[in-house]
Amino acid sequence: MDFLQLPIRTAKPRAYGLTSIIDTGISYGELKNMLKDYGHFIDVAKLGMGSAYITPNLKDKIDLYKEFNITPYCGGTLFEKSYFQNKVSEYSNYLKGLGIDWIEVSTGTINIPLQERLNLISLLVKDFHVIAEVGSKDIHNQMSVSEWKNEIKLLLDAGCNYVITEGRDSGTAGIYDQNGNIKTNLISYLLEDLDYKKIIFEAPTPKQQMFFINEIGSNVNLGNVKLNDVLVLETQRRGLRCETFYIGEQESILPI
Repeated sequence: MDFLQLPIRTAKPRAYGLTSIIDTGISYGELKNMLKDYGHFIDVAKLGMGSAYITPNLKDKIDLYKEFNITPYCGGTLFEKSYFQNKVSEYSNYLKGLGIDWIEVSTGTINIPLQERLNLISLLVKDFHVIAEVGSKDIHNQMSVSEWKNEIKLLLDAGCNYVITEGRDSGTAGIYDQNGNIKTNLISYLLEDLDYKKIIFEAPTPKQQMFFINEIGSNVNLGNVKLNDVLVLETQRRGLRCETFYIGEQESILPI
């Protein structure tokens, strides 16, 4: 019996409040067992890095995600590898053949000029839901806060459904320093004018996830979530963990 009053959560299919996991190689059998219990907490699954290109039973995994109403897509590194080798057209056909209709345009490993990315997005939106990533995996490649905001705005205006803020699967780049500390001034600045519902904040650790939940609310979009942490994250979103205990207590609340 439900008896607690908890923060309102958006329901699947969600437009925001997304939990986007990173799949770094879980086997088909393990994934099926995990999704049976936790699939209703997950909205998006990124096949991490360029792993999709060599993943066994890839089509079966993609179909399994879809069975649980989870959107699968390939990590931006695979896009960058294809761009670097002048194979973006072939990559697009590869995704279509797999039944993937989301594509990530990123510049985390190689430098793809912003205008070039905008041009690519204008072409890709004809066939895909496009998400773009801002920020570099190189901790020495720093952007000013104004550059972050300007780039996100331009990418959204170009037709991206969402923009991802780089954090790596380790939480040590982009919106974090090399020790995993959140660049809080940067986040505050981004939230001044941008719609948080259109931003997916990469937050691979519970500490980072708790920051965004307390700063923005239960329905913040979070990415690079580890599959084993999905239940813990939803617990945080519902105000059922000490660090997020009071989330939603001053908002309109409904039973779970």
